[in-house]
Amino acid sequence: MYLLTYYYNNRQSVGFLNKEKTGIVPATSVIPSFNALDMLGIIEVFDKLNLEELSEKISLCTEEIDIKEVKILAPIPYPKRNVLCLGKNYLDHVREVKSLKNVNSDIPEKPIYFSKIAYPAIGHEDFIDSHSHIVKELDYEVELAIIIGKKCKNVSIEEAEDCIFGYTIANDISARDIQSSHIQWHKGKSFDTFCPLGPCIAHKSNFAFPPKLKIQSFVNNELRQNGNTGDLIFDIPTIISDISSGITLYPGDIILTGTPAGVGAGFNPPKYLKPGDKVDCVIEGIGTLSNTIK
Repeated sequence: MYLLTYYYNNRQSVGFLNKEKTGIVPATSVIPSFNALDMLGIIEVFDKLNLEELSEKISLCTEEIDIKEVKILAPIPYPKRNVLCLGKNYLDHVREVKSLKNVNSDIPEKPIYFSKIAYPAIGHEDFIDSHSHIVKELDYEVELAIIIGKKCKNVSIEEAEDCIFGYTIANDISARDIQSSHIQWHKGKSFDTFCPLGPCIAHKSNFAFPPKLKIQSFVNNELRQNGNTGDLIFDIPTIISDISSGITLYPGDIILTGTPAGVGAGFNPPKYLKPGDKVDCVIEGIGTLSNTIK
C-alpha cells in the first residue's frame, strides 16, 4: 500500500497508488471520512482501519486519477516538527567523510543525531535552490526515511516496528562549507528546499522488518551511491528505541536513517552539485525521488 499527497484541480489531496502505480485512488473515494484529513490526519487514524478491507476497497475503486495529471507533493509537506537525522550511520560513509573539516572517521559508539528544518519539505520534481550566493559546496545524500505512526516513548527494540507507519525517500541536501564553518550541522542542512521527500509513503506492510533495500543516488544519470539499508550501523529498531528514550515521538515524525558512501564530498576532487544538475534518489520498493538544482 502506497500513499501520497498531490495537487489536482486546484486542491491538495491525499490518495493511494493503484497496483500498477500509474493512477491515484483519492482517499475520500475509499473512506469518505478522510475528506477533511491531510496525510498527518490519516496517519493518526490509520491504526483503527482494517488493512485488508482498505486494500480491497482501493483495488475495487473505479474512481482513479492518471498520475501524469497531478503534481506530486512531499508526502508530508509541512512536518509538525524538525526532521530527526542520523549522521555517519553507514560504515563506508564514515570512511569517506574523514577528509571533511570537523568530522572524524571514528565509527560511532552511539547514534549521532541532528535535526533539519523542513517547513515546507519539497516533493518529487521540485527544484532545489542552490543558494549559490552563500553556498559553494552543495551536496546530496539519499536516505531511507522512517515515518512514525503513533505516539510513543521509551520504546523497546521489540516494540519498534509497531510504532512505524511507513517509509519514504529523503535527500538530505547539505551545504558542506556552511556545515564546516559553523562546526555543528544544523544550519548547513536546513536551508530552504534542502529536504526533498517522496514520492510516496510505502506502508510498512510492504516490507519485512527491518527492511533491507537497495539504496542509490544518481547525478545526471551517473551512479554515485549504491548501498543497502541492511548495512546500517544502528538499525531501525535501535534507532527508534534510542531516540524515544526520554523523548516522545508523534504520528508523522520523520527520521532520516543516514546515507551510504558516494556523496559529492567523498570524491577526490569533490563532486559538488551545481545549477542544472539532476539528482535521482532511488530506494527499492519505494520508488524514485527526482529533483533539479536551480
